Amino acid sequence: MDPVTVSVTIDRPRDEVFAYLADIANHAEFSDHYLKDWRLTRIDSVGRGAGARFKIDAPLQRFSWSDLTFVVVEPPHRIVAVGRGGKFNRIKTTAIWTLDNAPGGGTEVEFMFESEPALPTDRLLEAVSRQHGWFKRKARKAMSRLQAILEEDQDRGARATVGGL
Repeated sequence: MDPVTVSVTIDRPRDEVFAYLADIANHAEFSDHYLKDWRLTRIDSVGRGAGARFKIDAPLQRFSWSDLTFVVVEPPHRIVAVGRGGKFNRIKTTAIWTLDNAPGGGTEVEFMFESEPALPTDRLLEAVSRQHGWFKRKARKAMSRLQAILEEDQDRGARATVGGL
């Protein structure tokens, strides 16, 4: 899938937004409308090496389990996560959160996601199911929910835990 990029301006200090995003257990709170059944891959959910596994609730998705692990955590401006999903975990994924100071205060959060299908059949399935547009809509809603959580402390979903408990 070609890269999907969405952004939002959050009226909170960059350090506070970064600290929230650097804890992968918090990601379930704002993205549980399309990423379900979150499970942490280790007890420490903060910083480099933190990861989670989840189901993608996408149309025509037969192999819905996917995972992400933080590989780069550069306070207070960038988090890079890599993962795999799809049949036999053969589709590589990359997610990048970039945080900048917004003009007039607050934090500009940009989220970029891309996948690299391993086989032509994987690319065909992505095209047929129109995953790019679907994912962009869901990511936009997730950024809106992130903004509501950090600015107004509302619209929180459940945090991810080890083993989904």
